[in-house]
Amino acid sequence: MEFKEYDFLPVILGGDITAYSLIRSFYEEYQIKSLAVNMSQGGPVVMSGLCESIYYENLESKEVLLPALMEVGEKYSKDKKLLVLGCGDWYVRMLIENRGMLSKYYVIPYIDEDTMNRIVLKDKFYEIMEELNIPYPKTFVYDCKEKTPLTYDFEYPVIAKTANSALYHYAKFEGKKKVFCLNSKEEVEKMLSNLAKSSYDYKFLIQDRIPGDDTGMRVLTCYCDRNSDVRFVSFGHTLLEEHTPSALGNPCAIINEVNAEVAEQAARFLKHVGYVGYANFDLKYDPRDGKYKFFEINIRLGRSNYYVTGSGFNTVKYLVDDFIYGKDFEGMTVADKEHLFTFVPKCVIKKFVRDKELRDRALKLFRNGEWSNPIIFKPDMTLKRWLYVAAYEINQIKKFNKYYK
Repeated sequence: MEFKEYDFLPVILGGDITAYSLIRSFYEEYQIKSLAVNMSQGGPVVMSGLCESIYYENLESKEVLLPALMEVGEKYSKDKKLLVLGCGDWYVRMLIENRGMLSKYYVIPYIDEDTMNRIVLKDKFYEIMEELNIPYPKTFVYDCKEKTPLTYDFEYPVIAKTANSALYHYAKFEGKKKVFCLNSKEEVEKMLSNLAKSSYDYKFLIQDRIPGDDTGMRVLTCYCDRNSDVRFVSFGHTLLEEHTPSALGNPCAIINEVNAEVAEQAARFLKHVGYVGYANFDLKYDPRDGKYKFFEINIRLGRSNYYVTGSGFNTVKYLVDDFIYGKDFEGMTVADKEHLFTFVPKCVIKKFVRDKELRDRALKLFRNGEWSNPIIFKPDMTLKRWLYVAAYEINQIKKFNKYYK
């Protein structure tokens, strides 16, 4: 592989498929070699020739992360702008909360702290959605400190999830899941009782469960310029989500589509809150009223971010054009090329996608070569990486056979 030198250097915090997708995107657009700062000694990033990888044990600790960033900044920022991207909610929060100290070395392409705190807490997010008349699931807010009486009237099963993902990341308790599907009030009470024994002390959400399987889910990625105008949108139809308890709900197969109504609703929300940079929304189609319900906003590019780049619209170009070169944008670009993103093998899609029309569309895209798997990139594939991909896909098959109900 050959690399080019620029006046900027991508610094990626993380070592998983999220990080590798961004590293690959930077290489595809600029032939640039990124710098990965992570706490993993294995996985797709460490084995990659597309980046230099720096290992820090316990990087998820603030006491480790901030000195590490200062050390990296002093070493690499002498002749380059360091564009830093976090591949986890906590990393992004640390970058935002410590912008004053870190901006000496880094370009930090995220919203300010006040805006973050207004929208990443899901209970606050839904209050804004209500104000703007944008659809979202019926939601009951349980305060873990006050132990709010359970007075919701949703039919079971219900969905239960954290209102504060960053805080919940550190909670340890029996039966912990990213998202709960609970079949009775007794199950809700038991889950909350277990939760009360952990460090988590914010709010938990009990929601009306929108009927339908994984194919009801959608993902929307938007880019906002410095004036909070949306300049890019990419709408994805989820085929499958992960079903392991720790990763439940992460999309792992997506087909690009276009939806002007949802894009308008998201743009209205983002303009209202003064958003800048990338925003990622999770939604679900509700067959009871024909509306798409907004679940949450992620203030970074998510685990499935390569569904955008793979369809021909490289995510990192907007970041570089805006935050490094200060370019002005005109109009709004819509990702309108049908493409299949997947990090599960074809046999999983063939077996577990229940909607025949969607399954057939996916298999056709496979046949036509109009698909991408972020961790399979030929210029970066060594024998060791091929073995890693084979083991990864076998593990995906095992997980779906075990967990997908």
